[in-house]
Amino acid sequence: MIRDKFSLEGKVAIVTGTSRGLGQAMAIGLAEAGADIVGVARSDQSKTKEEVEKLGKKYLEIRMSIAEFEKLPGIIEKAVGEFEHVDILVNNAGIIKRAEFIEYPEEYWDEVMDVNIKALFLLTKYFAKWLVENKRKGKIINIASMLSFQGGIFTTAYTVSKHGVAGLTKVAANELAKYGINVNAIAPGYMATDNTKPLREDPKRNSEIISRIPMGRWGEPSDLKGAVVFLASEASDYITGIVLPVDGGWLSR
Repeated sequence: MIRDKFSLEGKVAIVTGTSRGLGQAMAIGLAEAGADIVGVARSDQSKTKEEVEKLGKKYLEIRMSIAEFEKLPGIIEKAVGEFEHVDILVNNAGIIKRAEFIEYPEEYWDEVMDVNIKALFLLTKYFAKWLVENKRKGKIINIASMLSFQGGIFTTAYTVSKHGVAGLTKVAANELAKYGINVNAIAPGYMATDNTKPLREDPKRNSEIISRIPMGRWGEPSDLKGAVVFLASEASDYITGIVLPVDGGWLSR
């Protein structure tokens, strides 16, 4: 039955940035589909853990910044130590630093690139290597952005990093397909999260953004649940290398 293809029972998903927002919603969505969760975040994940465990699933909390590159292999080791295997990686954690292009600080560039692209690359590599060495299939889901397609303003490093996420998704998909590893990305539209709070609090920008979204509203983190479960499940076994917009129609406008 096709509905069985969407089940994640028996699967283990690593999700970064699970303390709130998109990461929290996707972790809960994956658990609702049957997966146990390994959550990685700098701050407290107790709310996410509570919601996952209410569903009867296990939650392993790892508290760290993914910019601590030397600790990234330990995420895989701890997950395997707890659950004996891993199946899904959702690279969600990301940061944004805003400034005018001609004034954009070099330290902003370095901070954003370290979290949004370097850490994502390294964790993806370590995860894929474990799968290959243990002869297991797997799913890798990167979180891209509308700014993987567009330029934006005042978001130099973020825009470049999210274009990089789209590119990394494609090259990894090409190389890992032969091992039974699918690599895809989700590009959320304008979502009501901490990252977009400055935009939502600016009446002019808020009005401009909503007026261009055919569905007429900001996205909610829960709007990503269906996409992440689909890309993590057997239902998407013949899909790899895509960047899937979940944007309320923004790109079609």
